[in-house]
Amino acid sequence: MDTLLAAWPWTTLAAALAIGALGGVVRGVTGFGAAMVMGPPLALLVGPAVTVPLVLLLEGFAASPMLRQAARRAHWPVLGPIVAAAALFVPVGTLLLSTLDPEVTRRAIAAIVLGFSLVLLTGLRWRGRYHPAAGFGLGALSGTMCGATGIGGPPVILYLLSGPDDAVTTRATLMVYIAALSVLGFGTMALRGLVGMPSLMLGLMMTPLFLAGLFAGARLFHGMSEQRFRRVTILMLLAVSSYVLLA
Repeated sequence: MDTLLAAWPWTTLAAALAIGALGGVVRGVTGFGAAMVMGPPLALLVGPAVTVPLVLLLEGFAASPMLRQAARRAHWPVLGPIVAAAALFVPVGTLLLSTLDPEVTRRAIAAIVLGFSLVLLTGLRWRGRYHPAAGFGLGALSGTMCGATGIGGPPVILYLLSGPDDAVTTRATLMVYIAALSVLGFGTMALRGLVGMPSLMLGLMMTPLFLAGLFAGARLFHGMSEQRFRRVTILMLLAVSSYVLLA
């Protein structure tokens, strides 16, 4: 705690805890979105170098309570090429993270979230059928984005949400993919020495509230319209990413 207070004031740490709780709630309701909620404001508060591994660490925790059940329902033939491509291209993204200017990375995180939110808000969707080549290409893009910004889900999320699978299967496939992507991203960064003690300590502090938000979000999911919550979430993502992009 003293180490974190030496790096950032208590107001910054309190804001990070609140952001973690909010990210958990969004993840619990939608099955995705924690990185998009947490990434832009955390990058503004503590910088991209701390934020990217921190977000991946928390996303890994988010998936663990429900991963076994999700794995049984996931559409593995669709998921395979996506995960394979992501595994190959996450190192490309981590190379970008270590070479890009932090200000450029921070704005890139916000721009990705802003663009994805606008696409969701307009209702645009992938209209093609699932195809291994399309999955591999989107996995490559997703892996690169994950390594560079910690937010790699949007291309694959749009692809899977637009497919022919039922909602339960799609949600399960997304959960497994986000978990796999988080492990790949965090592991690659650790091997390259990009995971510092501030990320680990801040992640440890944020985990209890993040998990509390996760379970609260899962309960909230059963008590309100998913469509309504997703619209509120999208509007919130737009507001947060716009502020960070312009700050």
